[in-house]
Amino acid sequence: MPNIIDTSIEAEALQLDLLKRKSPEERLAMVERLSSDVIRASKSAISRLHPEFTAHQISDAYIALHFGAELSEAVRQYRDRLYANI
Repeated sequence: MPNIIDTSIEAEALQLDLLKRKSPEERLAMVERLSSDVIRASKSAISRLHPEFTAHQISDAYIALHFGAELSEAVRQYRDRLYANI
């Protein structure tokens, strides 16, 4: 595994050792927290760039950015059909 540019070899080895000592459940919890943080940061950036967007528009933009316009449009259409039946 290549050395991370801003981390010494020793620090990287210690970080990897500490990570290996965690249980699968602890590692999964870390992944969930980090993923949630990244999603929140991405949506926050979209909101700052487009303060006029509604929550749905922010979600649509997030999906388009990370998963493609086709999926974003499919989700929007599904949501529109879902709310039309309420």
